[in-house]
Amino acid sequence: MIKRTHTCGELRAENAGQEVVLNGWVGKKRDLGGIIFIDIRDRYGITQLKISPEKLAPHSIASGLGNEFVISAKGKVIERESVNKNIPTGLIEVDVDVLEVLNESEVPPFVVEEDVKAADDLRLKYRYLDLRRNSITSNLVLRSTVYQIVHKYFEKHNFVEVETPILMKSTPEGARDYLVPSRVHNGKFYALPQSPQIYKQILMVSGLDRYVQICKCFRDEDLRADRQPEFTQIDLEMSFVTQDDVFEILEGMFVEIWKQVKSIDLQVPFRRMTYDESMNNYGSDKPDLRVIGDMRLFSLTNEVNGSAFKVFEDAINGGGIVCGIKLSGKEVTRKVIDNLTEYVKKYGFGGLGYLKFTTEGVQSPIVKFLSDEIIAEVKKKADAKEGDTLFILSGERKKVLSTLGLIRLRLAEDFQLIDETKFEFVWVTDFPLFQYDDEAKRFVAEHHVFTMPKPEYLKFLDSRVKEEVESIRANCYDLVLNGHEIISGSIRIHKSDIQKKVFDIIGLTDEEAKMKFGFILEAFRYGAPPHGGAAVGFDRVIAILCGLKSITDTIAFPKTLRASSLMDECPSEVAKEQLDELGISITPKQKL
Repeated sequence: MIKRTHTCGELRAENAGQEVVLNGWVGKKRDLGGIIFIDIRDRYGITQLKISPEKLAPHSIASGLGNEFVISAKGKVIERESVNKNIPTGLIEVDVDVLEVLNESEVPPFVVEEDVKAADDLRLKYRYLDLRRNSITSNLVLRSTVYQIVHKYFEKHNFVEVETPILMKSTPEGARDYLVPSRVHNGKFYALPQSPQIYKQILMVSGLDRYVQICKCFRDEDLRADRQPEFTQIDLEMSFVTQDDVFEILEGMFVEIWKQVKSIDLQVPFRRMTYDESMNNYGSDKPDLRVIGDMRLFSLTNEVNGSAFKVFEDAINGGGIVCGIKLSGKEVTRKVIDNLTEYVKKYGFGGLGYLKFTTEGVQSPIVKFLSDEIIAEVKKKADAKEGDTLFILSGERKKVLSTLGLIRLRLAEDFQLIDETKFEFVWVTDFPLFQYDDEAKRFVAEHHVFTMPKPEYLKFLDSRVKEEVESIRANCYDLVLNGHEIISGSIRIHKSDIQKKVFDIIGLTDEEAKMKFGFILEAFRYGAPPHGGAAVGFDRVIAILCGLKSITDTIAFPKTLRASSLMDECPSEVAKEQLDELGISITPKQKL
């Protein structure tokens, strides 16, 4: 091998006349009247090689090259006759004198190119080929850059990086654990951590004060575009802090990332809104604030109360709400309305009400049930004008708000009302501490059981009145960016009496609490400081920086939506001898 002097993305016009050596892969080969042109590619870019027919040895080798052969080329940098403005090296090419094949390649299952035509499953099966594409490589390079920014930032702010265990005790944290059987302790299991939550709180009891870690977490749950079975988070915890202290540290981190990666100066502090404000205005606890015109939800319960429309009256009399959202100045066709009607039926609604304000008046099948006074009140509340359309749902409050929130996003996408140039950060605070599980007929923690209630709600921890317990708000917060939750965190419970009351509400007995959380509860007996922290969804942040809707191509070796790796074919069966050693037998899964 002739050792390279430059990378394939490095040479420019000022290098003309220099003798260079390039190593890389054959991206493309063209024979134009006996002159062979080859695009040689590495992770840094592409350079065109020129092999003239009078140079017999290299020309003979070039004639036999196929795509993805690994080659080494030596020659002089010359100016290109046909400039390629689409690549940084497009003003030059290398006139090759020496060409060496370092390794041959079979015909690849798909062409390695930016506009790849291969199906996702094929790309994942041959991920090492997919990773040769610059669009994927650049994502991983950006990911590495952000790693370094994060490490330096937290070092500057006196945080200590601590590695927490990968094999831990299974604890109920909201998702299914991945279990690991123990050979030494037959019949017992470790769990892979859903997060380092308990360990980082114990580090605060240890007096470490400021902890951070970029760590792997594992959750055996259903997957989607922004979720993988194993994912990465920036995990941090701080002692003797308030919510504002946590916000300040994290906002500073994003300021540095966006400045160094995007050359954008983020304005801090970030916007804040409570959970209730977010739900009432946007129908979501992760609002996308890039929507042009904002498109907030608005209540119409008072305005339509007393109408002759039975659907509205049934909802109001049953303790529900009537709520709407306005689409301004857009042509709403019958097809749009029909599609939205079918959409809301998936969420348990019989239909979707609407009012179209036109030059001929108000158009809608429900107009005949609404008096002129009610229509006037609705129009005033919505600040509706000619050309506007109101979409209306009625029923149980949370169901109505969340479904209208989905309609808001669908309308914004269909009518191109999302400003893709913006990065809109917002802290959503004051989440409910508990939610009622109708199926289990009991309360469960909204985030996790170690979240501190806000002081004004501590009095309700002794209550068993459903409405009072549901009203408890927590010192809990999410950071939302462009409609994606990228941080979740809270101020933690550090007092045993408060922790016991939370356990009592979710129905956890003293014995169960000791079995599931005994080691952290024991640690809290020896002087736990007030503390709080957060976890940053690292993969989601990188996806947003890369302009991607899915985290898949920010990860070197991702899993499919069925949590499998097509490249190395895992999960896979193991030998019976291994199972016997672990004391495990496999029984067929019962069909439900």
